[in-house]
Amino acid sequence: MSGPASVELSAVRYVYPDGRHALRGIDLHVPAGERVAVLGPNGSGKTTLMLHLNGVLSPTSGSVRIDGTVVDRSTVREIRSRVGLVFQDPDDQLFMPTVTQDVAFGPANFGVSEPELGHRVRSALDAVAMTEHADRTTMHLSAGQRRRVALATALSCLPGVLVLDEPSNDLDPVSRRELAEVLLRLTATMLVVTHDLPYAAQLCSRAVILDEGRVVADGPISTILADSELLARHRLELPWGFTPASTTPR
Repeated sequence: MSGPASVELSAVRYVYPDGRHALRGIDLHVPAGERVAVLGPNGSGKTTLMLHLNGVLSPTSGSVRIDGTVVDRSTVREIRSRVGLVFQDPDDQLFMPTVTQDVAFGPANFGVSEPELGHRVRSALDAVAMTEHADRTTMHLSAGQRRRVALATALSCLPGVLVLDEPSNDLDPVSRRELAEVLLRLTATMLVVTHDLPYAAQLCSRAVILDEGRVVADGPISTILADSELLARHRLELPWGFTPASTTPR
């Protein structure tokens, strides 16, 4: 791949304490600003890979670098301010009494104070079109609105890298479209972990397939999604009537 790496994994292996091998020598180079779909069947290592990108997990061997900085104990606080994770379930990220307090929590924890803190919160809520809900509790929001607030909690830390786990899960068609419109406006390097192949095609220009902890395919998403035999080998399937050319990322 061309361009300086925003995300770089070199020979990353990860073995869980029970001896299960989750990642088996992952090499991945993502240039700044690129949007990459991370695809694969259940148990392929997608979530484990995601959790390495901001130091939730550390490699058994190999290295992870964000903008050239190795992710380790000495750098993990800095890395977590630069890599925003948006989990599959927004309730894993939203726990404060109001939307504003949820969005302010991350940057405040990293030492940002007023007036910069308020500016970041307003900018993040504006980016996801949730400003009018700033004083509400997230318990009273729709699934799509909670997903956008969870994204705002990451954006308020000004990350250069965004990692999203199943962003379209449980969203109705309008909420899917609204979230896609938000994500397509962002300039951050983006990794989208998903089983939703049409959504991946809408958001990303490149796809990586993981299976059994290995990268088994890496290339333009239109090429990968057009290879029905490749998809079938790794338990991936396009919905009926969808063709890769029908959705082109911007």
